[in-house]
Amino acid sequence: MKAALLQLASPLEEDWRHRIDRVGELVTGLTDVDLVVLPELWAAGYFAFDRYEDLAQPVPGPLVETIRGWALSLGAHVQVGSILERGPSGRLHNTALLIGPSGEDLLEYRKIHVFGYQSLEATLLTPGTRTDVVRTDLGGVGISTCYDLRFPELYRGLVDAGAEIVVVPAAWPMARLGHWRLLTRARAVENQVLLLACNAAGRQGEVELAGHSAVIDPWGRVLGEAGADEEVLVVDIDLEVVSRTRKEFPVLEDRRLDLSSNRPREDHGAR
Repeated sequence: MKAALLQLASPLEEDWRHRIDRVGELVTGLTDVDLVVLPELWAAGYFAFDRYEDLAQPVPGPLVETIRGWALSLGAHVQVGSILERGPSGRLHNTALLIGPSGEDLLEYRKIHVFGYQSLEATLLTPGTRTDVVRTDLGGVGISTCYDLRFPELYRGLVDAGAEIVVVPAAWPMARLGHWRLLTRARAVENQVLLLACNAAGRQGEVELAGHSAVIDPWGRVLGEAGADEEVLVVDIDLEVVSRTRKEFPVLEDRRLDLSSNRPREDHGAR
């Protein structure tokens, strides 16, 4: 598989419609790729909190239909990053989608762990409630989004559902770049998956994004990593590495699923 991770800048002063056109030129200019991955909320800009209400769209909606056209043009899978979705109830969600090479909707994931630290995401958006995995020609694909990286149980659920590839669109800040690099590698190794983490770059308001998008194999080897600026990272990936790794080093088979959780005991005083 050849994957292209578009590490995009989404400056708040850039008109979002211009940004969609600009990114469309980047995407449709790619050649011989099987999977395209975009960052979290790249069209609106993650930190454009005051514009969330105005920029939210239904799914499917105009932005999704535009990206569907990109997938059809390339004949490739396109993971749309994530978009601001206005659901049927009117609530807003941070929603990631995977579109197939024939334009079909393969997978939808509403971000479960919305972020509240120095962010209004948790105030403005409603979290999702479920994860899913879809079988594709590339293997079993699951999606998590940015802050989800800090919650390993979500990834275990994806593995149990058949994930061999996990795509992670993100808008991770430079201030916690060390955590980004640590957690992406940890999630790939402990779950024996191919992890494709596509981060945002550049500055949005007062926040500098970390970039450093990466493709990581089940052994924790970095197959490709971007720098800090806007960049298109193209990586050739051996899809058989997941099955080979799990067969050679069957750590997932050694999981103890029969253990009850250890909860703190009540303090009954000194004995």
